[in-house]
Amino acid sequence: MTVCTTEKTSDRSIINDQLFEQMVRLIYDLSGIVIRDGKQAMLSARINKRIRALSLQNFEQYLQYIENDASGDEITQMLDMVSTNVTSFFREPHHFDLLADLVRDTAKQGVRQMRFWSAASSSGPEPYSMAITIDQLLGSTTTDWRILATDISTRMLERCHLGQYPENDLRSISADLRDKYFKPTGNHGVRQATTRLREKLTIARLNLSIPPFPMKGPMDAVFCRNVMIYFDQAVRERLVTEVRRLLRPGGLFCIGHAENLSAAASVGFVRIGPSAYQRTGT
Repeated sequence: MTVCTTEKTSDRSIINDQLFEQMVRLIYDLSGIVIRDGKQAMLSARINKRIRALSLQNFEQYLQYIENDASGDEITQMLDMVSTNVTSFFREPHHFDLLADLVRDTAKQGVRQMRFWSAASSSGPEPYSMAITIDQLLGSTTTDWRILATDISTRMLERCHLGQYPENDLRSISADLRDKYFKPTGNHGVRQATTRLREKLTIARLNLSIPPFPMKGPMDAVFCRNVMIYFDQAVRERLVTEVRRLLRPGGLFCIGHAENLSAAASVGFVRIGPSAYQRTGT
């Protein structure tokens, strides 16, 4: 990678146009995330945090540092910075109603093993909301069920693994379910997901822009919400193709309310509700 020159200055506030374009290309190549024009201030502020943490002088030095980072640790740190992690418990609640319907119908068919995937799990509210929904239906049965929770951000995955949240973050959960599934910790105002709930999650880092993924499937439901808006059409279509491979026929695929499937990507799916699809075929 050839790093373009920038003046050495103590004012690191805004990355220049050439370095911005170079950083945008690097981020896209590594993660599929598209940084739009007009985001220089946002990107600059986030990179400046790493520049200070590494005691570097400017953006040019930071790019050189990444170029020489054989371990890949700083690349991971950078992707953590640019990943947007907005999430909440039971966000878009109709998706969890559809998940409950799917679990209920699948159990009635005598199926005793179910697998689910939270593809962009962030700090955990989505997979824990899935787990609560499923446990309410299968908790008293012998059904073997698990949730795979993946994200590109190692920082968010650490929080998901810990499963600790301020009580204010749990306000969208009814009091009885909150008391059942989240226990007070020694830290005032913070609760932790129960061991039972945490043990239902398998947590792993995954870059959604680089299929094929290591999972074999089949999955009964995939939640891949509010992440495709950061991808271009080519990355979206590759991702949806891989989701289709992993989902069983009749499986549920939920995306974000601001997202939609293109004609090419929607092949093999039928829309069953707002931002919700069912895998067709056999």
